[in-house]
This record gives sequence, C-alpha cells and structure tokens, in this order.
Amino acid sequence: MPPIDDHPLRYQLINELHARPFPVLEAPARAAYLAIKRPKDAAARDRDADRAHLIALLNRFGVQHPQPGATHYFGAIGKHQLKWESHTEFVTYTIFGPGVAETPFDAMTFRMFPEDWMAEAPGVRITSALIRVEKSADEEEMVRKAGDWFVPESMAISRVLDGSAVIAGDFRLDAAGHMRMAVFAHPKTGARRVGRIVQRLCEIETYKTISMLGLTRSREIGAELGKIDGELTRLMGDMTGDAAQPDETLKALLGVSSELENIVTQTAFRFGATDAYEALVNQRIAVLREERFHGRQTFREFMARRYDPAMRTVKSTEARLRSMSDRALRAGDLLRTRVDVERSAQNQALLESMDRRADLQLRLQRTVEGLSVVAISYYAVNLVANMVYPVTEPMGLSKGMTMAVLTPIVILLVWLGVNRIRKSID
Repeated sequence: MPPIDDHPLRYQLINELHARPFPVLEAPARAAYLAIKRPKDAAARDRDADRAHLIALLNRFGVQHPQPGATHYFGAIGKHQLKWESHTEFVTYTIFGPGVAETPFDAMTFRMFPEDWMAEAPGVRITSALIRVEKSADEEEMVRKAGDWFVPESMAISRVLDGSAVIAGDFRLDAAGHMRMAVFAHPKTGARRVGRIVQRLCEIETYKTISMLGLTRSREIGAELGKIDGELTRLMGDMTGDAAQPDETLKALLGVSSELENIVTQTAFRFGATDAYEALVNQRIAVLREERFHGRQTFREFMARRYDPAMRTVKSTEARLRSMSDRALRAGDLLRTRVDVERSAQNQALLESMDRRADLQLRLQRTVEGLSVVAISYYAVNLVANMVYPVTEPMGLSKGMTMAVLTPIVILLVWLGVNRIRKSID
C-alpha cells in the first residue's frame, strides 16, 4: 500500500510553531532592542528591503545569511547574539551581550547597532529599549536600584514567574530616546527562563507602542466625525418635518454615508490591528504571572491606569464611527422609502389622468367613426344613385325616389364595413 501523501504545507505549518525560539540569556547580561516600521502602508511594504537591511548587518560580521523568504533569524554576530523577526507591520532587532555596563542603561550599549547601518534602515524607529539583566536575591537592593533608575511616579515593578525574577520599568524615554527596563533574576533562575522574560518585555513594549497608533488615528478623525455627526443630525431632523425637497435630502444623506464609509475603510486596518495588539499586550503580561513587590504597582496596574483608557478611547471611536454609519444607512433607507411612496402616489395620479384621457379619446374616436359613417354614406348614396338611375328611370322611379330607396341600404353596408374594420384592428 503506497504511503499517504502529505499536504504541501504540512511541514511549513509545523515548523512555523518553532520558528521564533526564545533567547538563552545568562545573567548578568544586557540587551539592545530596536523596532523599525514604515510610516505608511507598513503591512504592504517591500519585505525584501527588510531582509536586505538584515543581510547588510550580517555582512559586517561575515556570518551566514537567512534563507530566502525567512521571517526570523537568530545567530551570533561577533561576541553578541542577534535576534531578528519580521512582523505584519514592523521588524525587530534584539542584540544580546554578556555582562552589564558600568553605568546603568548607558547609551553606549545601543552602539551594538552601527549608526551608519541604522541610518539606512527601510523605515523609522517605532520604539527602542535598553534592558539590563542582573542576578540578585537581595530585595532591598532591588528596590533601591529601581528607585534610582526609574521615575517613581510611573515605575512598575513586580515579581514574575513564581519568584524567578523581578522586573521593573517606567515606560519613559531616557535622554538617548530609549525605553529602559530591568530584570533582576534569582540566582537559581535558568538562562532559558531569563531569555523568555526579556523577550516578553520586548514584546510588551512593542505591541503597546504599535497599538497606541490607534489612539492617534482616533484623535485625527475626532473633529471630522463631530462635523459629520452634526450634519447627519440636521438631515435626520429635516426628515421628521415636511421636507420640501426629499430628493435633495436623500442626496445629502448618501453623501454623508459615503464619507463615513470612506473613513471606515481607511481606519478598519488600524483599529483592527489595535485590538489585536492590545490583546497581545494583555496576554504577554498575563503569562508573566505577576505578584506585587513591596507594595508597588505591577505592570498590569500600570496598564490599567495609563494604557487601558487609551484603548477604550479607540474602541469608543470605532463604535461611534460604525454607529454613525448605521444611522446614515437607516436614514437613507427611510427617506428612500418615503421618496418611493411619494413617487408611487404621483405615478398613480398620472395613471388615473391617463385613463381619463384614454376614455375621452375613445369617446372622440367613436364620435368620429359615427361622423365618418355619415360622410361615407352621403358620398356612397350619390355615387350609387348616379350609377343605378339610368336603370330605375324607365321603371318610373324618379331620382329622389331612387336615392330614398338606396340611402338605408348604403348606410347599413357602410356601417357594417366600418365595424368590421374596427374589430379586425382590435
């Protein structure tokens, strides 16, 4: 029996589950993270340009290139490790290095990315971060360091993964334009778990930043929606009264509907992506299994206070936009029905008028037919009388008597002929 054939995408689909392994990171260590995004139409960008930019970096260190069409790369570049990922809208680079800088979050750490190489990036920086990984079990020391490194007002710090590590950050840009995050790993925490924690922090920062683009889009269309809402309300108010020109009102409503549908089309991807990225942020935080550390706010609480309101604003704008679009469509349908009813009434009146005209025309036609019988009979009697008079004269019949005898006969024959013609036409 021949073996069963595999689906052509079977191995590709299985390998996709393992295409993005977590880094293995021994504490102490440091990481420089960079996310690059095209300003517009990022989802439809030329991904070959992204891979070419990656290859340009790999060529500097003489390392092997990724496979054509690859969406992930992990390998050594010099004494560091590079992790590259291609996503729907952006690409990310993370360079991991052993040890930590003498000065915490020294901007020189980011020099692991060559400046001239970054200047040639096929896009712009959407976010970047410096992550410091230390090995520590002294909680008081961790509290002190976090207090020195981060702004207390917005600092979030929590114990994660059943006490494997403590993470901290304030989600603020430093003087060099980078986010700063710290991981205090317990001495017994393995390198793979440390790598997963660092990866989760990078993902939280990236997805949080990308999702905030939805808030910017919401603010951009806010004034436009307010203007359209006022126009829509006015048009619907005209519908409740005796609109003098329902056709013009319907045309204006269709114009409003077109504007709203255009905005829906332009924002559908951004709002849909924001919803997906928000879910990823919450999921990445959830898998860290946070526990409160020294009474400070956790990452989840920070997001609930600062991030969730922004996401609710996006959802509110999206709901408002769809509600307005539905209102405009319903109003258009109602007004279209009203116009159709009025036109039906006009058509009914027109048909009744046409019926009256047809009746008058029929009466006139019958009158004309009667007159035509008389006229034809008159000429026919004279013609026939002239033809038969030579015959009737020897019989002693005068011309008058001959016409008197012929008149009823001719009239009857003419009437029968006209009637037969009319029936053949009908």
